Amino acid sequence: MIDSRDLELLGRIQTGLPVCPRPYAEIGRCCGMPESEVIERLARLKQQGFIKRMGVIVKHRKLGYRANAMVVWNIPDDQVKQLGARMSRFPFVTLCYQRPRRPGWPYNLFCMIHGKDRATVLQQLEQLADVCSLAGFDHEILFSRRCFKQRGAVYKNIATVADAEAAHG
Repeated sequence: MIDSRDLELLGRIQTGLPVCPRPYAEIGRCCGMPESEVIERLARLKQQGFIKRMGVIVKHRKLGYRANAMVVWNIPDDQVKQLGARMSRFPFVTLCYQRPRRPGWPYNLFCMIHGKDRATVLQQLEQLADVCSLAGFDHEILFSRRCFKQRGAVYKNIATVADAEAAHG
């Protein structure tokens, strides 16, 4: 069940977390609840599926990172979790996740590498491949050509869902 305080929290997080040492405490201050309650409610909303995931959106171009590449890999299914975990430990790998293969698209592991320039990204990819023993796996390097708008989830229909749940008890 979702209540009005949950809706207020969802409204607060959809514009991003405050940039401060204790963002959940700051959200709680704005909503009139302790930090622990904010954390508990967000965990429950995630468990119930109202929140799919929470993460950081890095505005990499503002930080001087002009080159980024999504590297897609065709990894045997029995090795993908282990290799993905190893790859994600590298500081230059900002995203690493598994996706299902599709017809005509054999790749199942995706990792994003950001760098100051293209040469740096390629050097980091070489390091990643060497350390993780990835030389035998098919992959593609997909450099970004343009930057799209980056933002978090929007929960604009959440009030409608809450109203419907309340009506049906």
